Amino acid sequence: MLVTMIVLSVVLIVVLTAVFKVHPFLSLLAGAFFVGITTGMPLLTVVDNVNEGFGGLMKGIGLVIVAGTIIGVILEKSGAAFRMAEVVLRLIGEKRPQLAMSIIGYIVSIPVFCDSGFIILSSLKKALAKRAKVAIASMAVALATGLYATHTLVPPTPGPIAAAGNIGAEGYLGTIILIGLIVAIPAVVVGYLWAVRVGTKISVPEDTEDIGLDYDEIVKSFGKMPSTFKAFLPIVLPIVLIGIGSVAKLTMAEGGFRNFLQFLGSPTVALLFGVLAAFLLLPKLNEETLTKWIGEGLKEAAPILLITGAGGAFGKVISNSGVADLIGGMNFDALAGGAFFLLVPFFIAAALKTAQGSSTAALVITSTLVAPLLPAMGVEGAIPMALVVMAVGAGAMTVSHVNDSFFWVVTEFSGMKVTDAYKAQTMATLLQGVTTIVVTMILWMILV
Repeated sequence: MLVTMIVLSVVLIVVLTAVFKVHPFLSLLAGAFFVGITTGMPLLTVVDNVNEGFGGLMKGIGLVIVAGTIIGVILEKSGAAFRMAEVVLRLIGEKRPQLAMSIIGYIVSIPVFCDSGFIILSSLKKALAKRAKVAIASMAVALATGLYATHTLVPPTPGPIAAAGNIGAEGYLGTIILIGLIVAIPAVVVGYLWAVRVGTKISVPEDTEDIGLDYDEIVKSFGKMPSTFKAFLPIVLPIVLIGIGSVAKLTMAEGGFRNFLQFLGSPTVALLFGVLAAFLLLPKLNEETLTKWIGEGLKEAAPILLITGAGGAFGKVISNSGVADLIGGMNFDALAGGAFFLLVPFFIAAALKTAQGSSTAALVITSTLVAPLLPAMGVEGAIPMALVVMAVGAGAMTVSHVNDSFFWVVTEFSGMKVTDAYKAQTMATLLQGVTTIVVTMILWMILV
Protein backbone atom coordinates (compact mmCIF):
# COMPACT_ATOMS: atom_id res chain seq x y z
CA MET A 1 0.00 0.00 0.00
CA LEU A 2 2.85 2.38 0.83
CA VAL A 3 4.50 1.87 -2.55
CA THR A 4 1.10 2.24 -4.24
CA MET A 5 0.50 5.60 -2.56
CA ILE A 6 3.94 6.88 -3.58
CA VAL A 7 3.35 5.79 -7.18
CA LEU A 8 -0.07 7.45 -7.15
CA SER A 9 1.51 10.65 -5.79
CA VAL A 10 3.89 10.72 -8.76
CA VAL A 11 0.96 10.15 -11.13
CA LEU A 12 -0.89 13.00 -9.39
CA ILE A 13 2.10 15.33 -9.88
CA VAL A 14 2.42 14.44 -13.57
CA VAL A 15 -1.31 14.82 -14.24
CA LEU A 16 -1.51 18.17 -12.44
CA THR A 17 1.57 19.48 -14.27
CA ALA A 18 1.10 18.01 -17.75
CA VAL A 19 -2.69 17.86 -18.11
CA PHE A 20 -4.01 20.68 -15.93
CA LYS A 21 -0.91 22.90 -16.35
CA VAL A 22 -0.55 23.46 -12.61
CA HIS A 23 2.84 24.93 -11.64
CA PRO A 24 5.28 22.19 -10.51
CA PHE A 25 5.62 23.93 -7.12
CA LEU A 26 1.96 23.39 -6.26
CA SER A 27 1.96 19.93 -7.86
CA LEU A 28 4.86 18.81 -5.69
CA LEU A 29 3.23 20.19 -2.55
CA ALA A 30 0.01 18.37 -3.44
CA GLY A 31 2.01 15.16 -3.89
CA ALA A 32 3.70 15.65 -0.51
CA PHE A 33 0.42 16.11 1.35
CA PHE A 34 -1.15 13.21 -0.59
CA VAL A 35 1.60 10.79 0.47
CA GLY A 36 1.57 11.95 4.09
CA ILE A 37 -2.19 11.74 4.52
CA THR A 38 -2.81 8.51 2.60
CA THR A 39 -0.02 6.62 4.38
CA GLY A 40 -1.56 7.34 7.78
CA MET A 41 0.92 9.96 8.98
CA PRO A 42 -0.53 12.22 11.73
CA LEU A 43 -1.77 15.42 10.11
CA LEU A 44 0.42 17.76 12.16
CA THR A 45 3.42 15.54 11.41
CA VAL A 46 2.69 15.92 7.69
CA VAL A 47 2.87 19.69 8.08
CA ASP A 48 6.10 19.47 10.11
CA ASN A 49 7.70 17.23 7.47
CA VAL A 50 6.68 19.55 4.64
CA ASN A 51 8.16 22.56 6.45
CA GLU A 52 11.33 20.72 7.46
CA GLY A 53 11.87 19.32 3.97
CA PHE A 54 11.40 22.70 2.31
CA GLY A 55 13.60 24.60 4.75
CA GLY A 56 16.24 21.89 5.04
CA LEU A 57 16.95 21.84 1.33
CA MET A 58 17.00 25.63 1.10
CA LYS A 59 19.57 25.71 3.90
CA GLY A 60 21.95 23.62 1.84
CA ILE A 61 21.57 24.92 -1.70
CA GLY A 62 19.25 27.96 -1.70
CA LEU A 63 22.01 30.60 -1.85
CA VAL A 64 23.93 28.53 -4.40
CA ILE A 65 20.96 28.58 -6.79
CA VAL A 66 20.45 32.33 -6.31
CA ALA A 67 24.12 33.10 -6.92
CA GLY A 68 24.16 30.89 -10.02
CA THR A 69 21.17 32.64 -11.59
CA ILE A 70 22.61 36.09 -10.86
CA ILE A 71 25.86 35.10 -12.59
CA GLY A 72 23.87 33.80 -15.56
CA VAL A 73 21.89 37.03 -15.97
CA ILE A 74 25.02 39.20 -15.79
CA LEU A 75 26.81 37.00 -18.36
CA GLU A 76 23.79 37.32 -20.62
CA LYS A 77 23.23 41.07 -20.33
CA SER A 78 26.85 42.20 -20.31
CA GLY A 79 27.71 40.41 -23.53
CA ALA A 80 30.07 37.98 -21.76
CA ALA A 81 28.19 34.94 -23.12
CA PHE A 82 28.60 36.36 -26.61
CA ARG A 83 32.29 37.03 -25.96
CA MET A 84 32.78 33.40 -24.87
CA ALA A 85 31.11 32.28 -28.09
CA GLU A 86 33.38 34.48 -30.18
CA VAL A 87 36.49 33.14 -28.45
CA VAL A 88 35.46 29.54 -29.12
CA LEU A 89 34.79 30.40 -32.77
CA ARG A 90 38.27 31.85 -33.12
CA LEU A 91 39.86 28.77 -31.54
CA ILE A 92 37.85 26.15 -33.42
CA GLY A 93 37.73 27.99 -36.72
CA GLU A 94 34.82 28.78 -38.96
CA LYS A 95 35.48 25.74 -41.17
CA ARG A 96 33.90 23.54 -38.47
CA PRO A 97 30.89 25.71 -37.58
CA GLN A 98 28.70 22.96 -36.09
CA LEU A 99 31.51 21.82 -33.79
CA ALA A 100 32.05 25.42 -32.72
CA MET A 101 28.33 25.75 -31.92
CA SER A 102 28.36 22.54 -29.86
CA ILE A 103 31.35 23.68 -27.79
CA ILE A 104 29.85 27.15 -27.34
CA GLY A 105 26.65 25.57 -26.01
CA TYR A 106 28.64 23.28 -23.69
CA ILE A 107 30.37 26.28 -22.09
CA VAL A 108 27.58 28.87 -22.05
CA SER A 109 24.92 26.63 -20.49
CA ILE A 110 26.94 25.94 -17.33
CA PRO A 111 25.63 29.16 -15.72
CA VAL A 112 23.07 30.35 -18.32
CA PHE A 113 19.72 28.57 -18.83
CA CYS A 114 19.66 26.70 -22.14
CA ASP A 115 16.58 28.63 -23.34
CA SER A 116 18.29 31.98 -22.74
CA GLY A 117 21.59 30.77 -24.17
CA PHE A 118 19.94 29.68 -27.43
CA ILE A 119 18.14 33.00 -27.81
CA ILE A 120 21.30 35.03 -27.07
CA LEU A 121 23.35 33.12 -29.63
CA SER A 122 20.64 32.78 -32.27
CA SER A 123 21.84 35.68 -34.43
CA LEU A 124 25.45 34.46 -34.22
CA LYS A 125 24.34 30.97 -35.26
CA LYS A 126 22.48 32.27 -38.32
CA ALA A 127 25.27 34.61 -39.43
CA LEU A 128 27.90 31.88 -39.11
CA ALA A 129 25.67 29.44 -41.02
CA LYS A 130 25.46 31.96 -43.88
CA ARG A 131 29.18 32.61 -43.81
CA ALA A 132 30.10 28.90 -43.79
CA LYS A 133 27.31 27.99 -46.24
CA VAL A 134 25.81 25.28 -44.01
CA ALA A 135 22.17 24.56 -43.13
CA ILE A 136 20.78 26.69 -40.30
CA ALA A 137 18.99 23.62 -38.88
CA SER A 138 22.30 21.80 -38.40
CA MET A 139 23.73 24.80 -36.54
CA ALA A 140 20.58 25.00 -34.40
CA VAL A 141 20.74 21.34 -33.37
CA ALA A 142 24.48 21.55 -32.65
CA LEU A 143 23.97 24.60 -30.42
CA ALA A 144 20.84 23.21 -28.75
CA THR A 145 22.40 19.85 -27.87
CA GLY A 146 25.57 21.51 -26.57
CA LEU A 147 23.49 23.73 -24.32
CA TYR A 148 21.28 20.84 -23.23
CA ALA A 149 24.13 18.59 -22.10
CA THR A 150 25.57 20.86 -19.42
CA HIS A 151 22.11 22.22 -18.52
CA THR A 152 21.06 18.83 -17.17
CA LEU A 153 24.42 17.56 -15.86
CA VAL A 154 26.69 20.34 -14.57
CA PRO A 155 26.20 22.61 -11.52
CA PRO A 156 25.69 25.51 -10.94
CA THR A 157 22.72 24.90 -13.25
CA PRO A 158 19.83 24.63 -10.73
CA GLY A 159 18.57 21.16 -11.78
CA PRO A 160 21.76 19.21 -10.99
CA ILE A 161 22.26 21.25 -7.80
CA ALA A 162 18.72 20.37 -6.67
CA ALA A 163 19.31 16.69 -7.45
CA ALA A 164 22.53 16.74 -5.44
CA GLY A 165 20.76 18.37 -2.50
CA ASN A 166 17.89 15.89 -2.56
CA ILE A 167 20.18 12.85 -2.33
CA GLY A 168 22.40 14.46 0.31
CA ALA A 169 25.35 15.09 -2.01
CA GLU A 170 25.57 18.88 -1.76
CA GLY A 171 28.93 18.42 -0.01
CA TYR A 172 30.32 16.76 -3.14
CA LEU A 173 29.58 19.50 -5.66
CA GLY A 174 33.21 19.70 -6.74
CA THR A 175 33.18 16.04 -7.74
CA ILE A 176 29.75 16.41 -9.37
CA ILE A 177 30.97 19.37 -11.46
CA LEU A 178 34.10 17.49 -12.59
CA ILE A 179 32.24 14.29 -13.48
CA GLY A 180 29.43 16.31 -15.06
CA LEU A 181 31.88 18.11 -17.33
CA ILE A 182 33.35 14.75 -18.38
CA VAL A 183 30.03 12.93 -18.87
CA ALA A 184 28.61 15.86 -20.85
CA ILE A 185 31.32 15.53 -23.52
CA PRO A 186 29.99 12.32 -25.14
CA ALA A 187 26.48 13.82 -25.03
CA VAL A 188 27.77 16.90 -26.89
CA VAL A 189 29.61 14.73 -29.43
CA VAL A 190 26.46 12.70 -30.15
CA GLY A 191 24.46 15.90 -30.58
CA TYR A 192 27.10 17.30 -32.93
CA LEU A 193 27.19 14.14 -35.06
CA TRP A 194 23.39 14.10 -35.28
CA ALA A 195 23.39 17.78 -36.27
CA VAL A 196 25.85 17.08 -39.08
CA ARG A 197 24.13 13.90 -40.24
CA VAL A 198 20.46 14.92 -40.00
CA GLY A 199 20.41 18.70 -39.57
CA THR A 200 22.19 19.32 -42.86
CA LYS A 201 19.31 17.61 -44.70
CA ILE A 202 16.69 19.95 -43.24
CA SER A 203 16.01 23.22 -45.02
CA VAL A 204 14.35 26.26 -43.47
CA PRO A 205 13.17 29.48 -45.19
CA GLU A 206 16.10 31.50 -43.81
CA ASP A 207 18.59 29.26 -45.65
CA THR A 208 17.71 31.21 -48.80
CA GLU A 209 16.90 34.57 -47.22
CA ASP A 210 19.21 37.49 -46.54
CA ILE A 211 19.34 37.87 -42.76
CA GLY A 212 20.67 41.43 -43.05
CA LEU A 213 23.85 41.27 -40.97
CA ASP A 214 26.93 39.15 -41.49
CA TYR A 215 28.99 37.65 -38.69
CA ASP A 216 31.37 40.61 -38.24
CA GLU A 217 28.49 43.11 -38.24
CA ILE A 218 26.61 41.13 -35.59
CA VAL A 219 29.68 41.08 -33.34
CA LYS A 220 30.06 44.86 -33.79
CA SER A 221 26.34 45.48 -33.25
CA PHE A 222 26.61 43.98 -29.77
CA GLY A 223 28.70 46.96 -28.73
CA LYS A 224 31.80 46.89 -26.54
CA MET A 225 32.09 43.43 -25.08
CA PRO A 226 34.12 42.46 -21.99
CA SER A 227 37.57 40.92 -22.24
CA THR A 228 37.98 37.16 -22.52
CA PHE A 229 39.41 36.95 -18.99
CA LYS A 230 36.49 38.82 -17.45
CA ALA A 231 33.96 36.86 -19.49
CA PHE A 232 35.18 33.43 -18.33
CA LEU A 233 36.13 34.39 -14.74
CA PRO A 234 32.61 34.11 -13.18
CA ILE A 235 32.40 30.50 -14.42
CA VAL A 236 35.98 29.39 -13.86
CA LEU A 237 36.56 30.97 -10.42
CA PRO A 238 33.79 29.10 -8.53
CA ILE A 239 34.73 25.80 -10.18
CA VAL A 240 38.40 26.28 -9.22
CA LEU A 241 37.51 27.26 -5.64
CA ILE A 242 35.18 24.27 -5.21
CA GLY A 243 37.90 22.03 -6.64
CA ILE A 244 40.52 23.42 -4.23
CA GLY A 245 38.16 22.89 -1.30
CA SER A 246 37.49 19.30 -2.33
CA VAL A 247 41.20 18.52 -2.74
CA ALA A 248 42.01 20.11 0.63
CA LYS A 249 39.34 18.01 2.33
CA LEU A 250 40.76 14.81 0.87
CA THR A 251 44.52 15.41 1.12
CA MET A 252 45.30 17.86 3.92
CA ALA A 253 45.52 17.32 7.66
CA GLU A 254 43.14 19.12 10.00
CA GLY A 255 44.18 22.70 10.61
CA GLY A 256 43.47 26.36 10.07
CA PHE A 257 44.72 26.50 6.47
CA ARG A 258 42.67 23.45 5.45
CA ASN A 259 39.61 25.01 7.06
CA PHE A 260 40.25 28.25 5.19
CA LEU A 261 40.51 26.42 1.84
CA GLN A 262 37.35 24.48 2.62
CA PHE A 263 35.64 27.77 3.47
CA LEU A 264 36.62 29.21 0.07
CA GLY A 265 35.58 25.96 -1.61
CA SER A 266 32.17 25.68 0.01
CA PRO A 267 29.61 26.02 -2.81
CA THR A 268 27.92 29.05 -1.24
CA VAL A 269 31.15 31.03 -0.82
CA ALA A 270 32.56 29.92 -4.19
CA LEU A 271 29.43 31.01 -6.06
CA LEU A 272 29.34 34.33 -4.18
CA PHE A 273 32.93 34.93 -5.33
CA GLY A 274 31.60 34.14 -8.80
CA VAL A 275 29.01 36.89 -8.33
CA LEU A 276 31.77 39.32 -7.32
CA ALA A 277 33.73 38.32 -10.43
CA ALA A 278 30.60 38.92 -12.50
CA PHE A 279 30.44 42.48 -11.12
CA LEU A 280 33.59 43.17 -13.15
CA LEU A 281 31.39 42.70 -16.24
CA LEU A 282 28.94 45.43 -15.29
CA PRO A 283 29.26 48.33 -17.75
CA LYS A 284 28.32 50.79 -15.01
CA LEU A 285 27.67 50.56 -11.29
CA ASN A 286 24.21 52.11 -11.17
CA GLU A 287 20.59 51.29 -10.45
CA GLU A 288 20.14 49.61 -13.84
CA THR A 289 22.86 47.03 -13.19
CA LEU A 290 23.03 46.72 -9.40
CA THR A 291 19.26 46.68 -8.86
CA LYS A 292 17.48 45.70 -12.07
CA TRP A 293 19.95 43.11 -13.37
CA ILE A 294 20.36 41.54 -9.93
CA GLY A 295 16.59 41.71 -9.46
CA GLU A 296 16.09 39.84 -12.71
CA GLY A 297 18.44 37.15 -11.45
CA LEU A 298 16.39 36.87 -8.27
CA LYS A 299 13.19 36.57 -10.31
CA GLU A 300 14.72 33.75 -12.35
CA ALA A 301 15.86 32.03 -9.15
CA ALA A 302 12.45 32.23 -7.45
CA PRO A 303 10.59 29.49 -9.37
CA ILE A 304 13.64 27.20 -9.21
CA LEU A 305 13.90 27.73 -5.45
CA LEU A 306 10.20 27.03 -4.98
CA ILE A 307 10.24 23.87 -7.11
CA THR A 308 13.40 22.65 -5.38
CA GLY A 309 12.01 23.41 -1.91
CA ALA A 310 8.72 21.67 -2.72
CA GLY A 311 10.74 18.70 -3.97
CA GLY A 312 12.54 18.67 -0.63
CA ALA A 313 9.20 18.69 1.16
CA PHE A 314 7.98 15.80 -1.00
CA GLY A 315 11.16 13.87 -0.27
CA LYS A 316 10.98 14.48 3.48
CA VAL A 317 7.42 13.16 3.66
CA ILE A 318 8.34 10.09 1.60
CA SER A 319 11.44 9.35 3.67
CA ASN A 320 9.44 9.59 6.94
CA SER A 321 6.50 7.58 5.64
CA GLY A 322 8.19 4.27 6.39
CA VAL A 323 9.51 3.70 2.90
CA ALA A 324 13.13 3.63 4.13
CA ASP A 325 12.37 0.67 6.41
CA LEU A 326 10.47 -1.03 3.61
CA ILE A 327 13.37 -0.56 1.18
CA GLY A 328 15.85 -1.75 3.80
CA GLY A 329 14.07 -5.09 3.94
CA MET A 330 13.99 -5.58 0.17
CA ASN A 331 16.25 -7.94 -1.77
CA PHE A 332 18.28 -6.01 -4.33
CA ASP A 333 20.27 -8.98 -5.64
CA ALA A 334 18.80 -8.37 -9.11
CA LEU A 335 20.56 -5.01 -9.15
CA ALA A 336 23.88 -6.43 -7.96
CA GLY A 337 26.87 -4.86 -9.60
CA GLY A 338 25.74 -1.32 -8.82
CA ALA A 339 25.83 0.03 -12.33
CA PHE A 340 22.47 -1.53 -13.19
CA PHE A 341 20.91 0.38 -10.29
CA LEU A 342 21.57 3.58 -12.26
CA LEU A 343 18.88 2.49 -14.71
CA VAL A 344 16.26 3.05 -11.97
CA PRO A 345 16.74 6.86 -11.70
CA PHE A 346 17.31 7.05 -15.45
CA PHE A 347 13.97 5.50 -16.39
CA ILE A 348 12.05 7.39 -13.70
CA ALA A 349 13.51 10.73 -14.84
CA ALA A 350 12.97 9.88 -18.51
CA ALA A 351 9.31 9.02 -17.86
CA LEU A 352 8.77 12.25 -15.92
CA LYS A 353 10.62 14.39 -18.48
CA THR A 354 8.66 12.90 -21.38
CA ALA A 355 5.35 13.27 -19.54
CA GLN A 356 5.59 16.81 -18.20
CA GLY A 357 8.39 18.52 -20.16
CA SER A 358 10.53 20.18 -17.51
CA SER A 359 14.06 18.81 -17.05
CA THR A 360 14.41 20.64 -13.73
CA ALA A 361 11.17 19.13 -12.39
CA ALA A 362 12.27 15.67 -13.57
CA LEU A 363 15.62 16.11 -11.78
CA VAL A 364 13.94 17.29 -8.56
CA ILE A 365 11.21 14.63 -8.41
CA THR A 366 13.43 11.71 -9.44
CA SER A 367 16.21 12.54 -6.99
CA THR A 368 13.57 12.80 -4.26
CA LEU A 369 12.18 9.35 -5.11
CA VAL A 370 15.54 7.55 -5.32
CA ALA A 371 17.11 9.15 -2.22
CA PRO A 372 15.71 6.48 0.17
CA LEU A 373 17.09 3.73 -2.09
CA LEU A 374 20.70 4.87 -1.86
CA PRO A 375 21.53 3.72 1.72
CA ALA A 376 19.94 0.32 1.04
CA MET A 377 22.10 -0.03 -2.08
CA GLY A 378 25.22 1.07 -0.21
CA VAL A 379 25.58 4.15 -2.42
CA GLU A 380 27.71 6.65 -0.52
CA GLY A 381 30.72 8.85 -1.11
CA ALA A 382 31.56 11.49 -3.69
CA ILE A 383 31.91 9.47 -6.90
CA PRO A 384 28.91 7.11 -6.46
CA MET A 385 26.67 10.05 -5.48
CA ALA A 386 27.92 12.08 -8.45
CA LEU A 387 27.15 9.22 -10.83
CA VAL A 388 23.62 8.96 -9.43
CA VAL A 389 23.16 12.66 -10.26
CA MET A 390 24.45 11.92 -13.78
CA ALA A 391 21.93 9.07 -14.15
CA VAL A 392 19.09 11.36 -13.11
CA GLY A 393 20.38 14.04 -15.50
CA ALA A 394 20.55 11.50 -18.33
CA GLY A 395 16.90 10.68 -17.80
CA ALA A 396 16.00 14.37 -17.58
CA MET A 397 17.41 14.78 -21.12
CA THR A 398 15.16 12.07 -22.52
CA VAL A 399 13.35 13.53 -24.46
CA SER A 400 12.65 17.15 -25.43
CA HIS A 401 9.41 17.46 -27.41
CA VAL A 402 6.32 19.65 -27.68
CA ASN A 403 5.65 19.94 -23.93
CA ASP A 404 9.17 21.33 -23.35
CA SER A 405 9.69 25.09 -23.67
CA PHE A 406 13.23 24.51 -24.96
CA PHE A 407 11.83 22.50 -27.89
CA TRP A 408 9.77 25.51 -28.96
CA VAL A 409 12.68 27.93 -28.49
CA VAL A 410 14.82 25.79 -30.81
CA THR A 411 11.98 25.33 -33.29
CA GLU A 412 10.92 28.99 -33.49
CA PHE A 413 14.41 30.53 -33.50
CA SER A 414 15.66 28.14 -36.19
CA GLY A 415 12.58 28.22 -38.41
CA MET A 416 12.19 24.43 -38.44
CA LYS A 417 8.81 22.78 -38.93
CA VAL A 418 7.57 20.79 -35.94
CA THR A 419 7.97 17.51 -37.83
CA ASP A 420 11.56 18.42 -38.69
CA ALA A 421 12.22 19.46 -35.09
CA TYR A 422 11.03 16.04 -33.92
CA LYS A 423 13.43 14.41 -36.36
CA ALA A 424 16.34 16.66 -35.44
CA GLN A 425 15.97 17.97 -31.87
CA THR A 426 13.82 15.29 -30.20
CA MET A 427 15.81 12.38 -31.64
CA ALA A 428 19.06 14.14 -30.73
CA THR A 429 17.99 14.43 -27.08
CA LEU A 430 16.99 10.76 -27.05
CA LEU A 431 20.45 9.79 -28.28
CA GLN A 432 22.05 12.17 -25.77
CA GLY A 433 20.15 10.62 -22.87
CA VAL A 434 20.95 7.04 -23.87
CA THR A 435 24.61 7.90 -24.47
CA THR A 436 24.87 9.63 -21.10
CA ILE A 437 23.44 6.73 -19.10
CA VAL A 438 25.73 4.26 -20.91
CA VAL A 439 28.79 6.43 -20.18
CA THR A 440 27.67 6.84 -16.56
CA MET A 441 27.33 3.08 -16.10
CA ILE A 442 30.76 2.50 -17.62
CA LEU A 443 32.29 5.07 -15.25
CA TRP A 444 30.58 3.31 -12.34
CA MET A 445 32.19 -0.01 -13.34
CA ILE A 446 35.59 1.66 -13.59
CA LEU A 447 35.57 4.04 -10.62
CA VAL A 448 33.33 2.50 -7.97
